[in-house]
Order: sequence, then C-alpha cells, then structure tokens
Amino acid sequence: MPKIIGGSLEQHREQTRRRVFDAFTALLAERSFDALTMADLAAQAGIGRTAIYNHFADKDAVVVGFASAETDRYLARLGAALERAQGPADAMRIYVLEHLDSSDEFHFGFGPELYGMLSRESIAEIREHVVAVESVLRGIIDDGVAAGVFTVDDVTSTMALVHSCLSTRRVTPAAVETFVLHALGA
Repeated sequence: MPKIIGGSLEQHREQTRRRVFDAFTALLAERSFDALTMADLAAQAGIGRTAIYNHFADKDAVVVGFASAETDRYLARLGAALERAQGPADAMRIYVLEHLDSSDEFHFGFGPELYGMLSRESIAEIREHVVAVESVLRGIIDDGVAAGVFTVDDVTSTMALVHSCLSTRRVTPAAVETFVLHALGA
C-alpha cells in the first residue's frame, strides 16, 4: 500500500501533484519535453512509476494540470492585488506590475516547441486558462473605457499589445507601466 503524504487524501493528492509539477519544471530546465518520460517525472518527484498515473494520464495531462495550477495561483494573487485598485488606471498599473513582479514565480508560457508537441485537446484546455487571465485584462480595459480614462479603438488588439509589453526583459517595470498607461491615454 502506498504511503499517504499529508493529513488527508486531498492533501496527499495536492502535495503529489505539486511534487510532479516541481519535477516537471526542473526536468524541462535540463531537457526537452519530448525527451521526458512519465517514469522520469515520477522518479524526480519521488513517487512510484505507476503511482504517477493515478494523478495524470500522460505528459499532456501534466502540462495541462501544471498550467491550470499556475493560472489559479496567479489569478488568486492578481485578484487580491486588484482589490486595492482605485479606478481603472490604478487597476492597469497593478495588473502590469503584478505580471512583471510575478514572472519569476509563475510560468506564463512554455513556448512554441512544447505547444507543438501537445494534442489539440490539451492546447484547447490550456487556452481556457489564458482566456481567464485575458478576461481580467479585458475587464480593466472595459472599465477604463466606460469611465473615460482609457481611449481604445479595439479592445482585443489592445490586450495583445499590453501582453506584448509584459513579455519584455530588458525594460524596467516602471517604464512598461508608464508606456502602457500612456498608450491607453491615461
């Protein structure tokens, strides 16, 4: 009988999943996704080779589970930060700075190499998580336009441009914040 970690079966599942996710990120730093096996993930996570299948059907399921967990954690952190926003411009400022400040903690994208190896179903599931983050940004922009704080002709294009600004590594967070707010007319 496998050893249960944590105080309950639910805690055991969560801790096991977290160990697999930690193993996943560690192994991806060393090798490509196609070179990973479920046995590699189990060994790195310190769980049985067959036990991993109680939590994930395959590598795609690990990626989707990881993306879901990361998105949930990020949205919780972002939501807590946005509660203190005093208007749409402040909310945008918080959105930009939270995204930039958390980029070392959260894995926002795996890159085209990994996505090219996933099934269409897995990509669609991951896309749902991206949409959840995008809906926060859309709400901030819509609120800003409604309040007359932002000048935006095309919300979808504006969202893509804001997220493009957030992917830079060579610019200070303050410069990105200023640029985004000026681009929105705030």
